Amino acid sequence: MPVPAGEPRLTAKGARTRLRIVAAAAELMNDTSVAGTTVEQVRDAAGVSSSQIYHYFADKQALVKAVIAYQNDTVVGGQEALFDKLDTLDGLRAWRDAIVELQRQRECRGGCPMGTLGSELAEIDAEARADLAGGFIRWAAGLRRGYQAMYDRGDLVAEADPGKLATATLAALQGGLLLTQLNRDTEPLESALDVILDHVRSLVR
Repeated sequence: MPVPAGEPRLTAKGARTRLRIVAAAAELMNDTSVAGTTVEQVRDAAGVSSSQIYHYFADKQALVKAVIAYQNDTVVGGQEALFDKLDTLDGLRAWRDAIVELQRQRECRGGCPMGTLGSELAEIDAEARADLAGGFIRWAAGLRRGYQAMYDRGDLVAEADPGKLATATLAALQGGLLLTQLNRDTEPLESALDVILDHVRSLVR
């Protein structure tokens, strides 16, 4: 995970230590909450000292900002290799199946780390909200690539809007993940994504 602009360059060991701190904080904040996670808990989970944490992060807010960047890169970056494969109905179906299977493996726990952060921070931290919004914009742009490729090949009718399809897909995914987390059942996620894919199918020439 790159260090934000303006911060000093780190040695390889320093970068690994910083990443270990951020990863531990991300897991704690996703499992409980940002407000419910203390610097002391992060220290213990990462196996570092308090002075090490404050060497890399001025305060908890700086650590939260790093966690948001980490989750954006982990959640969205982890899918970027798949985005170029979402230019067919079969590719979209495989993506849908992979997401559902991942939730089954997780026993429908955890939801979307970015969505979880957003629901807690959007109304109390404008900078965090903007950073998370940027992550979702990046996610939507990745989804749009597939729809745009389908449109440019003439696979979709002229009235199709790749941008709106990408936004709707991401909204369905987020809503489905939340309901799946609450119900401990993948059916809401499956239904939400199936409705989107059925709509896309209806737009295919």
